[in-house]
Amino acid sequence: MKLSGSYQINLEKQKVWEALNDPEILKKAIPGCEEFKKNSATEFTATATNKIGPFNATFTGDIELKDLNPPNSYKIQGSGNSPVGFANGEAIVSLEDFENGTKLNYSVEANVGGKIAQVGSRLIDMTAKKLADIFFGKFSELISTKQTIDKIEKPVEHKIPREKKSIKNLLIIASVLIIVGIIVYTLN
Repeated sequence: MKLSGSYQINLEKQKVWEALNDPEILKKAIPGCEEFKKNSATEFTATATNKIGPFNATFTGDIELKDLNPPNSYKIQGSGNSPVGFANGEAIVSLEDFENGTKLNYSVEANVGGKIAQVGSRLIDMTAKKLADIFFGKFSELISTKQTIDKIEKPVEHKIPREKKSIKNLLIIASVLIIVGIIVYTLN
């Protein structure tokens, strides 16, 4: 299964990149995400529950971030398992400056198997696209709200640039959540 898309976010690229690496934002944005755990600087485990066709299942996924190019792009590889099936695949996520904001592009290639594959590729594709729309809509809402709150609480204060290590860790967390979201979307 292949899925791709893009979303316009009305924030500068660096802020979107930082948000993609914020585990709390990602956990809130991924539909059905119950747990998100960092295992190393580039490896994560996440658990999410979603309805896929007639199945309501909890998936546990392992995610690894590769080819990190902050604040422009990265590759996410992941696999997820559930009593009703499995999914594995990779996603490439890139950010580009676009019309006073940022354009987030993603491309996912995934394989689905087990009972869940029996619901049919058309239903899985539609569900994956729907979940992707939910994720990016919620993600955009969360980071826009956070940006507004930050401006209200600290109207004159300038943020101190984070160290590269902190940015890399945030990127990894964001990637993991996106991968989990993609896996969940794919399974859905």
